[in-house]
Amino acid sequence: MTKEFYSNGKLLLTGEYAILDGAIGLAVPTKYGQTLKVSSIKSKNLIWKSLDDKGETWFSTSVGFTKILDDKKKTSDESVHNVLLNLLREAKKLNPDFLTGDSGFEVETELGFPRDWGLGSSSTLINNIAQWAEVDAFQLLWNAFSGSGYDIACAQNNTPILYQVKEKVPTIKPVVFNPSFKEQLFFIHLDKKQNSREGIAQYRKMEFDSDRLIESITTLTLEIAKSEDLATFSTLVERHEALLSQILQTKTIKQQLFPDYLGSIKSLGAWGGDFILATGNNDTPEYFKKKGFYTVIPYANMVL
Repeated sequence: MTKEFYSNGKLLLTGEYAILDGAIGLAVPTKYGQTLKVSSIKSKNLIWKSLDDKGETWFSTSVGFTKILDDKKKTSDESVHNVLLNLLREAKKLNPDFLTGDSGFEVETELGFPRDWGLGSSSTLINNIAQWAEVDAFQLLWNAFSGSGYDIACAQNNTPILYQVKEKVPTIKPVVFNPSFKEQLFFIHLDKKQNSREGIAQYRKMEFDSDRLIESITTLTLEIAKSEDLATFSTLVERHEALLSQILQTKTIKQQLFPDYLGSIKSLGAWGGDFILATGNNDTPEYFKKKGFYTVIPYANMVL
């Protein structure tokens, strides 16, 4: 018997960094996600294979249940193998009935997007494992790693959401965010994978009025979510960028890389990598391609 699970990828349009401290962020699930297929086998082993978006194996392992369930084998080594074992162990703690019985499993995961895109290869895996193990995906995330959990919420929802988390209690509000100007919105990949943990660590070093930042970002998020025209949206996006630039003491991506661009540009997630959002027109893809950035995706092709 084979079971199949699927989770949506994610993009955080507003609230980066501040969402960790309780600000409301606007997040969207993507049309790109990850599947996980589980088939029973006779031996009590886990045979795991991970495929990329081209169907090629990028990771594989075979391990006996005894090793998976031996919590004393924990290590600080963050190899893919060990991260996977840790996730399975945490899932087992949340549901003792997980990985029991006389059969083992053959598992195959497949990404619907390139691994370096930053659309949630980890969060989609966590949510898929949580579905398989029948445990709470947010709890699994926080037991195994850290983060706000907005990516888990996107994995589980098929519409844009307003997301807030306080003391590890998430609040998820589906919203209608289908701007009339979406044909003038583009996602551009910066061809650089940004380490979110490093970005968060840098954010934590900064001294600022946290309450004021949370209030400001929340207000901007709510206004952006209900923007009815491109001019208003662009103004709000630029205010969001300027605010975070001041807090992080870092130039905005537009200042750093695209000072001559006529539209507005906003970082998404940890600053400095993955995708950015740009307002523009029919000439926008060509502008970024001339700058050497060839992955330019219209809003309607990205957002679920």
